[in-house]
Amino acid sequence: MNYLLMIYNNEAEAAAMSEDTRKKMMAEYMEFTKSIVQSGHFKAADRLRPVSTASTVRVRNGKATIADGPFAETREQLGGYYLIDAKSLDEAIAIAARIPGAAHGSIEVRPIWPPIT
Repeated sequence: MNYLLMIYNNEAEAAAMSEDTRKKMMAEYMEFTKSIVQSGHFKAADRLRPVSTASTVRVRNGKATIADGPFAETREQLGGYYLIDAKSLDEAIAIAARIPGAAHGSIEVRPIWPPIT
């Protein structure tokens, strides 16, 4: 089953990291990614740009409105994700717990519906 592991962090805290801390975290992410590729769990992953670059689209009564930024104000923002294949929710949670960002933010684990055929 596929699971989306969504990485949430506080962008202000991340921006305030020292260059050495940032480099160390990126190395940890590279090692983590390498490990899930080798184990066969990896499907896809991407790092997202800051929420200041986001747009939110809503359609009401047939009319689209576009707002700058995310849908809601929150302390933590979605910063990236991993799409993985895991045998169970427990396995997906164990993988999510190894994501370096879990030590500073949170990881939402969500199962993905199978494709409609």
